[in-house]
Amino acid sequence: MKTYLPLVIVLALASAYGFWWKRKQGAIRSNKAIPGHRLTPAVLGEALGSRATMVQFSSAFCTPCRATHALLSQMVISMADVKHIHIDAESHLELVRELDIRSTPTTLFINKDGVEVGRAAGTPKREQVLAALARIG
Repeated sequence: MKTYLPLVIVLALASAYGFWWKRKQGAIRSNKAIPGHRLTPAVLGEALGSRATMVQFSSAFCTPCRATHALLSQMVISMADVKHIHIDAESHLELVRELDIRSTPTTLFINKDGVEVGRAAGTPKREQVLAALARIG
């Protein structure tokens, strides 16, 4: 029985980490805005939405990035005041570093003034996106 104890401990720790990681993926976290930091149309290369903008950072060979892009693109069709902007992380490394983007896909939720109010690492669920947009107002 003593020989199985380390195995049980390792399996318990690995399971706990797996549950934590799965829960973290795609979850939208509210951010405290960096004072004086705004994402402008000049930085993003496109105009902002009149209420909110979802800025998605992706990479070319990222399968979850394609799923996130499809979800967000489809969602904004029925929302005239929300815009989805897709940015290739590999082509905009300076912006990626400035915004502390650590993985793809990462989606920033910014308000009409260009201030980041939320962030999702991984593929968010539709309900999570709707809740984040509702908080923006």
